[in-house]
Amino acid sequence: MNLPNKLTLLRIILIPFMMFFYLASFIPYGIGKIVALVIFIIAALTDLLDGKIARKHNLVTNLGKFLDPIADKILTSTVLFLIIADGTIPGPWGVIVVTIIIAREFMVSALRLLAANKGIVLAADIWGKTKTMVQMIALPICMLLAFVYTCGLAVPAWLVLTLQIVSYITLGVATLLTVVSGVNYLVKNKDCFKENQQ
Repeated sequence: MNLPNKLTLLRIILIPFMMFFYLASFIPYGIGKIVALVIFIIAALTDLLDGKIARKHNLVTNLGKFLDPIADKILTSTVLFLIIADGTIPGPWGVIVVTIIIAREFMVSALRLLAANKGIVLAADIWGKTKTMVQMIALPICMLLAFVYTCGLAVPAWLVLTLQIVSYITLGVATLLTVVSGVNYLVKNKDCFKENQQ
């Protein structure tokens, strides 16, 4: 296993630790959520590094093409479930967001499996990468908002409101990009379905 794939695997390994600290309510002043946020940022940085290293040193592999998006899906889905479970993002809105994002990921994964059966490896396109980048911006902001809610400190109301607005807007943009990238992925790779019907 080459270095980029090891970094991708590290991203997956970090996820349980992130979950533990985020949910560790016994740690005072919301410090657990800050630790979880730091772990998330480290995991997100491995996403940037593995791609750059793979392209720079010609280490792009089929394993990496499959493993990298899977790691991204697990990481982002985990944080989405966490921020909805603790009420950081209001229930109805959060459920809609998660449903759209998870449905898109299942759809893309199914398409990749269909293509793999035909000997084709589908890599992420620019829309998918943009969607992931916006998610990687929105989710840590939401995690920071969760910390503010639980830290027990006298946080100024304007700061809380600003974090709420930025969280909702960035998450909304990420959800919109999720829909656009999913539709684009289907249209661009529609031949996979046509060949399957012959």
